[in-house]
Amino acid sequence: QVQLVESGGGLVQAGGSLRLSCAASGIDFRSNLMAWYRQAPGKQREFVARISTTGSTNYADSVTRRFAISKNNAKNTVYLQMASLKPEDTGTYYCAATRFQTYWGQGTQVTVSS
Repeated sequence: QVQLVESGGGLVQAGGSLRLSCAASGIDFRSNLMAWYRQAPGKQREFVARISTTGSTNYADSVTRRFAISKNNAKNTVYLQMASLKPEDTGTYYCAATRFQTYWGQGTQVTVSS
């Protein structure tokens, strides 16, 4: 059974930082592309960042130079370090694992107050 469990969300003031974690089980973690998406109220889910099996990373323009994705293969965990947070970063953040299909976590809420 595949499980992706996000944690680390919360309420933070603008300019603050948070680190999200996503612990994966039931998948060959090293062979999966891992990514973070987010969904703001009333909006569609959007891509935030991804990290490949080889460790290469990509970011949405809106978060480049503020967010950093990383992973620990030994812990089957992917992270999203978020800095200089803005109110528009508010939303539910989802972890995704893709190899032959995509699995999603349940999400963790991030709220950035102005």
